[in-house]
Amino acid sequence: MSGGLKVLKVGPGVTLQDRGRLGWLDAGLSRGGAADLLALSEGAALLNQSDDLPALEMAGMGGEFEADADMRIALTGAPMRATLEGVKLAWNASHILPAGARLSIGGPEVGSYGYLHVGGGFTGRLRLGARSVHLAAGIGAAVQAGDHLATLSDRGGPIGMTLDVEDRFTGGTVRIVESLQTHQFSKAERDRFIASTFHRDARGNRMGARLVLPGDGFGTKGARTILSEVIVPGDIQITGDGTPFVLLCECQTTGGYPRIGTVLPCDLPIVAQAPAKAPLRFHYVGLEDAIQAERKAATTRQSLVKTIKPLIRDPHSIPDLLSYQLISGVTSGADKSDEE
Repeated sequence: MSGGLKVLKVGPGVTLQDRGRLGWLDAGLSRGGAADLLALSEGAALLNQSDDLPALEMAGMGGEFEADADMRIALTGAPMRATLEGVKLAWNASHILPAGARLSIGGPEVGSYGYLHVGGGFTGRLRLGARSVHLAAGIGAAVQAGDHLATLSDRGGPIGMTLDVEDRFTGGTVRIVESLQTHQFSKAERDRFIASTFHRDARGNRMGARLVLPGDGFGTKGARTILSEVIVPGDIQITGDGTPFVLLCECQTTGGYPRIGTVLPCDLPIVAQAPAKAPLRFHYVGLEDAIQAERKAATTRQSLVKTIKPLIRDPHSIPDLLSYQLISGVTSGADKSDEE
């Protein structure tokens, strides 16, 4: 199956994203890519394909789409209201999108970023080694109504599959490691930081997430003497008024605000997906524990394909029922002698 996806309607925050661009920090370009990289791996597992392929990232609202050829799709990330010709579709699952059928994706039920994957992936335009749109750097543009999103050839595979995912869409506790300026904050300030429950501010985007403080801001001695230096996604900067700001995938590449810690990459989706007012807490771990956590997360991502299972659906609610292979493996019960 191959073809493309017609964009009939679309929200303002829909972009094509893959795993982003590594190795361009010295040129002033951050990684970019999907805000929730785990969602890319989940979609790849559901479609049995590489997680390097780009998908549509939908921030706050999806849109309405129509396939010009039969195609496999998967829905991952923040659960959003999705229907196919008016019939509700399961999230964290793969489906067949028949040619001419209308796929509608609304706002998130929880979380912030949902993802639409297609079998074979979208083509996009290769720039600096990736197909991701990086709005902060002016690379590419958001998807617009009337666009036609071409897809690569799909080698085929299962549909009607699902997988269980851990909740990362309502906030939670996030592991961090010490940063270059962590010890410029007093022990009392560091202790207060990890004892605090923050809430995600409504203000924020793919560059970073502002946190609402439960009390006074956090201060450090010598903050004005810090030189601008390299920063990366996950760094927690403390701005001039003492407010924590967690940098995300499209953050700037240098900055002079002191950093009280850095979120582990495997925990960063918890921050990125946290909706407004979601609670967030932070917990320091040692470097060795952080390395082990990252290794465990990588193993889990690579093993996702082994965890998928058939999606139990009511046959009366499947508009594409005839596209499923319902009698595979069934043989005739007639004996050869009976036929004679």
